[in-house]
Amino acid sequence: MADYEQKLGIKLWAEEDRPREKLLQHGRRHLTDAELIAILIGSGNRAETAVDLSKRILAFYENNLTKLGKASIGDLSKFKGIGEAKAISIVAALELGLRRKENVEDEIFQITTSNDVYKYLHQTFADLNHEEFWILLLNRSNNIIGKYLISKGGQAGTIADPKIIFKVALENNAANIVLAHNHPSGNLKPSDSDNKLTKQLVASGNFLGLFVVDHLIFANNKYYSYKDADMI
Repeated sequence: MADYEQKLGIKLWAEEDRPREKLLQHGRRHLTDAELIAILIGSGNRAETAVDLSKRILAFYENNLTKLGKASIGDLSKFKGIGEAKAISIVAALELGLRRKENVEDEIFQITTSNDVYKYLHQTFADLNHEEFWILLLNRSNNIIGKYLISKGGQAGTIADPKIIFKVALENNAANIVLAHNHPSGNLKPSDSDNKLTKQLVASGNFLGLFVVDHLIFANNKYYSYKDADMI
C-alpha cells in the first residue's frame, strides 16, 4: 500500500509536468515517447501513472517504436492497465504514423533504379509479420501511375495470380510493371517459387507488351532486386 500512496496521479503533478499541458505549452517535440503514449492511454493503473506504464511498455520493446509498432492488440492488452480500448488507441496511432511516412511516396514520381522502388515501398512492407505481394504500375516514362496489393498470406508465403496482375495493369493502361513482395523470415534469398513466378510473369509481360522491369524482395530493411542481379 505504501507504494501506491507514493505514486501521484498525473492530475496531481505540477501542471508543467502533465503530458497534455506540456504539449499545449511547449509543443509536441518537447514530449518523450512515453509521454506521448501516456496521452493516448489517458490513465495508468493503481501502481503506476500513465507515464510510468508507458515507460514500462516501451522498455519491454527495447524503447524501439518500430518493435512496438509490430505489437498486436492482444500483446498490448497483456500489460496491467492496458485494456482492449487503450491497446487499440496505441495500435491506431502507430499505424497513422506509419501511413504519414508513406506520404513520402508522393515525392517520387519516376522509377529509374531499384533503390527508387525500395524508397517508395519500404513503409508498405515495414512491420509486416505476414507476406504481401504488391505491384507498381508505370507509364512509358517509368512514372508511377498506381500501386496495388495483389495478395497477402501467412508467414510462409502468398499466392500472386498472374491473371490478376495483368488484369490490373491492362485496366490502368500501364506500360511497365514492378513486382514486389516481402519475406517475413528476414531471408532475402529468392525461393524457387519466386524465381519460377518471376520468369513466368516476365515472359507473359513480354507477350502482352507489359514489361516487368524489376522484382524486389523486402526483408529486414534491405532488399533483393532481380534486375540488379541480372535475373531480369
